[in-house]
Amino acid sequence: MNLKDFWYIAATSSELAAGTVLGKKLLDEPLVLFRDAEGKPVAMQDRCLHRNAKLSAGFVKEGQLVCPYHGWHYGPKGTVTHVPSEGPGKPKAERACNPTYACVEQEGYVYVRLQGNAEDGIRPFPIPNYGRKGWHHVRLINFFRNSVINCAENFVDIPHTVFVHPSIFRKAEYRKLSALVRRVGGNVHVEYQNETSNLGWFSFFLNPKKQPIVHKDNFYLPNATSVEYVFSKHRHFFITSQSIPISAYETLVYTDLTYDYGIWNRITAPLVRWQAQKIIDQDIEIIGNQGDVLKKYGPKFLNSPADIIHVYIESILEAVNRGEDPRALPEKEKQIEFWV
Repeated sequence: MNLKDFWYIAATSSELAAGTVLGKKLLDEPLVLFRDAEGKPVAMQDRCLHRNAKLSAGFVKEGQLVCPYHGWHYGPKGTVTHVPSEGPGKPKAERACNPTYACVEQEGYVYVRLQGNAEDGIRPFPIPNYGRKGWHHVRLINFFRNSVINCAENFVDIPHTVFVHPSIFRKAEYRKLSALVRRVGGNVHVEYQNETSNLGWFSFFLNPKKQPIVHKDNFYLPNATSVEYVFSKHRHFFITSQSIPISAYETLVYTDLTYDYGIWNRITAPLVRWQAQKIIDQDIEIIGNQGDVLKKYGPKFLNSPADIIHVYIESILEAVNRGEDPRALPEKEKQIEFWV
């Protein structure tokens, strides 16, 4: 097993409109995406077999991808279907086939998988409550100058919030929190206790009575995090982030905010979007800061007890990098305490 065995977002469904050709990169692999004659998404290596021009600079004609250099046509399975210089009829290069990749469309995203098979049980991550009645949805896309693992770890890291997101998310009150951290099935699950307030500017709306809340952070192999808050009925919120590996220190993060605020769903949408983007902008700056240092010194970390979350996540991706299936790692759990 390696990172190419998993599904990653390559584009949004709306971005890949009919007749559109997109050039993308995934795990340093250049891809070209388009839709075939039936409207199904196709992912192919971004290279013409003829003279190695980028197919992403080409165009779509009747569901075929046409190279911009000499006009070679490629079908949805990568087969060369027409070579203009050879005249009409079947091309002599018909047996030539450009590499294509598994491609599925789900919840407004086009997912690509560079290798693997349907029998291994690996599927794209399902966004909690996406499209469900009574739930509203906001989607954001941002670029980070750091690796997938460091982006994902940041999204489930509480201690940084009081310094990177003061007041808008949390402020330093030095209150003790506790959490149960579990590594199971290649995933990491965190359940927090003793959390009632210190939720930023909108605490008055989310939890005015400062009642105990449900807060769970989850990491799903190899690149998804889902943060859940339950304050009360019609105060239920999910933040799902899928970190897409463009290259070693380039990550595109698709963030989906799904929430049930009852009658306030649509009214609060602009405010939810603004606050989320403000927080993400602050993360982009600090994670880029970290990425610059990591390029020089590598991942040398001195961990505190609260960092067991990161340690578990890193152990999962280290298993993948060794070619192992992290779903087979032994289950672990640890109770932690920390102050924010």
